[in-house]
Amino acid sequence: MEEPICQPLIEPSFYDLVVVGTGLPESILAAGASAIGKSVLHLDPNGFYGSHFSSLSLHPFIQFLETQQNIPSQLPEHPTVIATSSPSDDYSSFSIKSRRLYSEIEICTFAPEALEPSRSFSLDLSGPRVLLCADPMVDLMLKSGASHHIEFKSIDGNFIYIDGRLSPVPDSREAIFKDRNLGLTEKSQLMRFFKLVHEHFSSSEGDGQEGRRISEDDLESPFYKFLRKQRLPAKIKSIILYAIAMADYDQESPEDCKKLLRTKDGIEGLALYHASVGRFPNALGAFIYPIYGQGELPQAFCRCAAVKGCLYQERSHYKGVRLASGQDIFSHQLLMDPSIAIPSFVSSSMSDLKYEEFDGSNSGEASKKKVTKVARGVCITSVSVMADFPNLLIVFPPRSLHAKQLTSVRAIQLSNMLICPPGLCVLYFATLCDSGILGKKSLRAAMKALFGPIVCENSESSLPESHETKPTLLWSAMYIQELAEGVELDDVNSCFMPDGTLHYRELLKSTTKLFKKMFLQEELFPETAADATDDEPVERPE
Repeated sequence: MEEPICQPLIEPSFYDLVVVGTGLPESILAAGASAIGKSVLHLDPNGFYGSHFSSLSLHPFIQFLETQQNIPSQLPEHPTVIATSSPSDDYSSFSIKSRRLYSEIEICTFAPEALEPSRSFSLDLSGPRVLLCADPMVDLMLKSGASHHIEFKSIDGNFIYIDGRLSPVPDSREAIFKDRNLGLTEKSQLMRFFKLVHEHFSSSEGDGQEGRRISEDDLESPFYKFLRKQRLPAKIKSIILYAIAMADYDQESPEDCKKLLRTKDGIEGLALYHASVGRFPNALGAFIYPIYGQGELPQAFCRCAAVKGCLYQERSHYKGVRLASGQDIFSHQLLMDPSIAIPSFVSSSMSDLKYEEFDGSNSGEASKKKVTKVARGVCITSVSVMADFPNLLIVFPPRSLHAKQLTSVRAIQLSNMLICPPGLCVLYFATLCDSGILGKKSLRAAMKALFGPIVCENSESSLPESHETKPTLLWSAMYIQELAEGVELDDVNSCFMPDGTLHYRELLKSTTKLFKKMFLQEELFPETAADATDDEPVERPE
């Protein structure tokens, strides 16, 4: 039996909520519970904040992925769960099992000397991900006070890959007029469509403006059919569907599309995008990104929780957790990181302990069905993909890279965000996939479009041959991440893995739903008088 780790005694020993893991959902829930007066103990077996939403320097990033290759099923550093078979019984402890959530990991180093100092990097585990300036997550940061603990910079450009080249996304009236890749007819068609969407929402809000409304039948119809009804050309449809509405799957192939976008959802996405452009005076476009990486987001909410008193360091009969030090901590509820399999307590026989598996359905029931995965890639390059754009977003629509590409590939290039040494750039790639083979094929095709052919047979490879004026690739990593939406078991819950979207909206919806389930319809970060007057911009001037 392992000796307990010597740690200071935590007082008190009973809490309303114990949270294991400092991922973004866990940190929001811990801060939200603290904000409504709940006592919270926040634990993390990792030596860093953020869990699967963290930003790590180069060597710890590599080490984290490498440990995922042969992750043990049970980690002694994890707390154990304390439970009882009936309210009157003495409690027993049950070990927590870990789940392997990353696989098919490939790491290639082409120019090790160019990667020093390695601590100058801050690489996101779940990139690419950005915030729209009008995103509900931005509103939550302002409301909760998390915006006081984090700074942002804007993404300079938004591009789409069409017909073998990158074209700027014409996302505003000014951008449409300046776009040299659109003809006069295309500009007119796009302007008319944007005007239709604007008039629809203006008349819906009852602001007194006369305008057309989109019919209910059209709102419930597939978005691609509505765009076709507007007689928009293929190029314009692709820009609207994938670069602005951010559809994941090939919308015009319903047989291959796992998530068909309704017109209602599509135009709401457009409205959110347009509301983001110009929301903050020092943000150039619709998107912003946290300085030092997205790992700053969970840290900001952890600081909010600490300010409110969160401590850091009968149906299911859950009682509490036993720390690595051997101390027992009791609580009404337990919230777990998604990499931890939750014990399902069977009151008839505690020896019949089972572990809940994740099936992406948020149902809490074990399932062996095939789940969608996310193929992710990280690249370090010598120069920017586009001159004069240190920070940019690129969307590769379905089938723009190869015939079997069924999902969008998204990429973000970041340079002056304090996440890499001056002069270098970091690019993140991601796409949804059913298999790692197809996912990686799409990522490689996107990288080839930006960098030229890449060959990586070993962890140490020769420098790729330079092609035209394309950036030189210095280092790359590719891996497959499992998707898991979490498990709900009365007093014990788990959070979810980062999804395959570019934004945080679905994550926030799931987090808010779980908060209301845990705290009986309490509001997540109830507004105070001070909040009502806090109009601090999220992005602060340099």
